[in-house]
Amino acid sequence: MDVVTSYLEFCLRLGRHIDGLVDSYYGPPEISERIEAEELRKPSSLVSDAAALLASLDGSELDESRRRWLRSQLGGLETVARKLAGEEVAYEDEVERCYGVRPRWTSEEEFETVHRELDEVLPGTGSLAERYQAWREDGSLQGEELATVYQALLEDFRSRTKALVGLPEAEDVEVHYVSDKPWAAYNYYLGGMRSRIEVNTDAALTPARVVELAAHEVYPGHHTEHAWKEQARVLDAGELEESAQMIGAPSALISEGIASLAVEILLGDEEQGVTAKHVAGTGVAHDPDVSRAVQKASLPLGRVAGNAALMLHTRAASNEEAIDYMMRWGLSSRRRAEQSVRFTTDPIWRSYVTTYTDGYDCCRDFVSGDPKKFKRLLTEQLTPADLR
Repeated sequence: MDVVTSYLEFCLRLGRHIDGLVDSYYGPPEISERIEAEELRKPSSLVSDAAALLASLDGSELDESRRRWLRSQLGGLETVARKLAGEEVAYEDEVERCYGVRPRWTSEEEFETVHRELDEVLPGTGSLAERYQAWREDGSLQGEELATVYQALLEDFRSRTKALVGLPEAEDVEVHYVSDKPWAAYNYYLGGMRSRIEVNTDAALTPARVVELAAHEVYPGHHTEHAWKEQARVLDAGELEESAQMIGAPSALISEGIASLAVEILLGDEEQGVTAKHVAGTGVAHDPDVSRAVQKASLPLGRVAGNAALMLHTRAASNEEAIDYMMRWGLSSRRRAEQSVRFTTDPIWRSYVTTYTDGYDCCRDFVSGDPKKFKRLLTEQLTPADLR
């Protein structure tokens, strides 16, 4: 049996143990049907399978770039299997093995600088945290207005993305509005260049957030990447390993980096003007100047969650201490802080929190504002080490 088929089988076997680990699978259905019909494989056996697969790569007929990508993926997934089998893995080692970047502590002095800058630009009265939370959550788009604005953004962003990096001819998305979810929006890639986008109407979706989600989840973010990789890697190049999109592996960090960079590479300095244009007439206020200043100043606050994770997993902090840290330095509401800590204490997802900030940094530094390099991220098999 060839190494790619064995890799897909390993991914699907591991995924049977952990709901959500296989983010999407659109490979040969006979493989998934066969694995689903098997007796559940023991985690210890999966650890052995991963080691055997890694050893077999050197003798395979795959070119070096594919072998390098598969080694990177298997390094992360083997770590997931080891944890599943009961092995203790130090948090920093787990993050580095799974996502290719070792987590780092961000000094509170950096957050203090952010607080001073935000204090100067945020309008209103009350504490800094109260004003920041009001900016993030007040004036949300709701109901039909949300759907109308989101659909118009997708049409606009699809046209812009096609001009910037192109799009496969067959790509398409369907949008569903849902509630009672732990996230603001989610991309379910269905294969065949299609995605189902779910938007959580319970979330505080301000104009700036809606614009970010349209770019992050769809154009030119997650959907665009998955559609391009299916076209370029699976259909054109026959690299079936791409048809299993896995959490717990370095490709997930790059995927989150692409999505986090999406609005910046697509709109650049036009972001606030585009936002104002699309919400005009809705009755929801959007101040482009304030939004621009706050977004620029607050970017480093994304690393507060990474610090909280390090506190929990390397410094023996309690959940309450991590919540207090998120509220103080991230200027977060208690609800948001509690939600973040729940995510960060999940045995499987605890290391994923780093993918947003570290993925963004890796992809931003690699792209350096060049759409041609962004297109490479969308279409090539690259690892975090490649980007550095």
